[in-house]
Amino acid sequence: MGELINTMKIASAGMRVQGKRLRIIAENLANASSLAREPGKLPYRRKVITFKTQLDRKLGIDLVTINKIGYGRGEFSKKFDPSHPAADADGYVLLPNVNPLIEMMDMREAQRSYEANVAAIKASKAMLKSTLDILR
Repeated sequence: MGELINTMKIASAGMRVQGKRLRIIAENLANASSLAREPGKLPYRRKVITFKTQLDRKLGIDLVTINKIGYGRGEFSKKFDPSHPAADADGYVLLPNVNPLIEMMDMREAQRSYEANVAAIKASKAMLKSTLDILR
């Protein structure tokens, strides 16, 4: 029975990190058009999240955790808009390095991972219930 409970703990850790990943993706999408407000300043920079496994010594199992939340390395593109307050001397404004298509693909992947963890918890719960029914 302990293995089933550990399975549920592993899956719930996966759900937590995928939920955080979804929040980062949502933030990127919400700021995909956030420009700087004055010349020389940078627009919104895409955030990225990385994971790692960490041993839970108390349980004796590896759980996925957030390694760090950083910034994407992609280059900013430029748009000609001399009337914008953040335009440079040549009239160009830097655009965020967020590609909505990539964010949507990442969102779909995070959603699928989240759903897989939910399915693992449901299966473990059903097996645990069946075991308890047998023992009665």
